[in-house]
Amino acid sequence: MATIQFKNVDKIYSGNECVVKDFNLDIEDGEFVVFLGPSGCGKSTTLRMLSGLEYISNGEVLIDGKVVNNLSPKDRNIAMVFQSYALYPHMTVFDNIGFSLKMAGESKSEINRQVRHVADMLQLTPLLNRKPKALSGGQRQRVAMGRALVRTPEVFLFDEPLSNLDAKLRNVMRAEIKELHKKHRKTTVYVTHDQVEAMTLADKVVILRDGVIEQVGTPKEIYHHPINHFVASFIGSPTMNMLPVVIETENDEWFARLNEHSINLPRALEIEMTTRSGVLGIRPCDVHLHASVDSIALDVYIDSTELLGSTTQVNGKVGAYEIVIEVEGDADVKVGEVVQFYLDSNKMHIFNSHGSVIL
Repeated sequence: MATIQFKNVDKIYSGNECVVKDFNLDIEDGEFVVFLGPSGCGKSTTLRMLSGLEYISNGEVLIDGKVVNNLSPKDRNIAMVFQSYALYPHMTVFDNIGFSLKMAGESKSEINRQVRHVADMLQLTPLLNRKPKALSGGQRQRVAMGRALVRTPEVFLFDEPLSNLDAKLRNVMRAEIKELHKKHRKTTVYVTHDQVEAMTLADKVVILRDGVIEQVGTPKEIYHHPINHFVASFIGSPTMNMLPVVIETENDEWFARLNEHSINLPRALEIEMTTRSGVLGIRPCDVHLHASVDSIALDVYIDSTELLGSTTQVNGKVGAYEIVIEVEGDADVKVGEVVQFYLDSNKMHIFNSHGSVIL
């Protein structure tokens, strides 16, 4: 059992470059937490500080209430799986998995028992006598996971472990990692830039940008209630449409004006705005061809369409601004026409000029 706390953690490299800034986070026992963000946002650096592979410039990291800043990685009761499998090429699968047990002085019978138990769990038993060069990418990643599992640590750390796999294997390995966590309920911290991995695996997602936490929440909270423009545009594929608007009020009612369109905002806004400029965010899947009770009409000039099977991606313009819409695959939408679409007003987001959400 293990809880993790980051308290005011900074990471400063030479030249006073601060890559992680005032990082504060509580991770509960048994949680699966994913650090998500673009390259260079500090997610791997934060993970390496937790593991002991990077020193902590300021602040504290605690595991089960104990400050571990000065503990070596081997004394933190953690196991880490890297993007590179880091297997010993001259050793068999059996020896790779059991190496840490051998170094710990375990008996041959105990090593054999534990390695075979983990190998059976990961479907590696038929491969135990092979060397890494005779394995596929997915099999090598399983061996790397087995090497971590056999130690029975309290905390598992994953640093982009699926990046080297093809799309099909990533799907398979995601399911296996999720099943393993469900079975063992070990505290897990997982780093990725792939939002699909984050949304499918996580109990809690931590969105980072430039070394700072932007938002922490469940996958549903992050997707449906982004706290700012960055989170909204980062989560979702295709990305959320962002259309500049002017916020106006009249007779205690609020409006967002987009070119000649006036959009009546459905809920009263209790906001203080230093400027009346803003951004309307709407996901491509929340723009429809047919009206509903809470929809808002919008004329869209169709630039192009892309058939994706069950859906068609429509690329168009609202005035000078680009918009992407997802419709059914057999929808009759023609390039060069102006088509009336309908925005689901219950799924809209309004951001102020500073990027903070106000609706």
